[in-house]
Amino acid sequence: MSTSDAVTTQSPVLSSEDRSARIAVTVFPLLILAAFAIAMITPDTFKPLAPGVNWALGVIMFGMGLTLTLPDFGLIIKRPLPVLVGVVAQYLIMPLVGWALCYVFGLPDAVAVGVILVGCAPGGTASNVISYLAKADVALSVTMTSISTLLAPLMTPLLTAWLVGNRMPVDGAAMAKNILLMVLAPVLGGFIVRFVAGKLVEKILPLLPWISVFGICYVLLVVVSGSVNKILTSGALIIAVVICHNLLGYLFGYLAGRAGRGSDKASRTTAIEVGMQNSALAATLAKTHFASTPETALPAAVFSVWHNLSGALLAMFFRRWKNGGQA
Repeated sequence: MSTSDAVTTQSPVLSSEDRSARIAVTVFPLLILAAFAIAMITPDTFKPLAPGVNWALGVIMFGMGLTLTLPDFGLIIKRPLPVLVGVVAQYLIMPLVGWALCYVFGLPDAVAVGVILVGCAPGGTASNVISYLAKADVALSVTMTSISTLLAPLMTPLLTAWLVGNRMPVDGAAMAKNILLMVLAPVLGGFIVRFVAGKLVEKILPLLPWISVFGICYVLLVVVSGSVNKILTSGALIIAVVICHNLLGYLFGYLAGRAGRGSDKASRTTAIEVGMQNSALAATLAKTHFASTPETALPAAVFSVWHNLSGALLAMFFRRWKNGGQA
């Protein structure tokens, strides 16, 4: 289906040559790293772009909807257990791990809320390409990401409000409304366009990942440009927390897949789905609902950079593991 926040791809793109997918997973993190660096060097250039963040996320999610077809939801009936395990793990592991890390590292409230918000976001849209490269179950990956995204208007505000507690006030109703407008509506719109004009959409599917990654870069430029000083003073701590959050998501995701009697292939998929978050959504929600504390969006910005790098490395590890050390 769909990058966190970076690749909006589905079976037509994933079924193309392995070389193309390898190039995509290499180029997307580099572009995101470049956006991060440019925003750090010339922050004033990108601060005026802040009003367009919601639109950028809408474009990303519309592209995700364009990649969806009815068969993508067929696994709910054919293989309900691995889908259920993956979605439950998504909304259980990452929120709780994020909450725990905030206490372990003693994060300030504004940054802690950002970490929790990343944990409560749905699955990352890059996960489908990473699953393909990892020789995991791409069909299962698409279904898991789709279902977790459709549940986001309910689960993300509910879990965020619960886990944030008294750190900062959370308007769950307003957050749910924004997710409906910025995520669910564009995804459903893209799905309808694909259903009505499937042949036309199939011709542009190879372009969708690039549209998505430029949308992610847009969000990243805005978030980073507004928090340069905080990055310089607290960047190392935030990076450490983000890396732990992501890697523990992979580990516990794989273990959850195994505990749910999933095959190694299905468990790889669950690991990738759980560890990779829709950080573009988390960053946008942070900018919208916690505007008085710009540093709240920083964990999502760092996650956008890191999980694309770690996802590519994880795919290489899984491939070597499967092939006895041969990539």
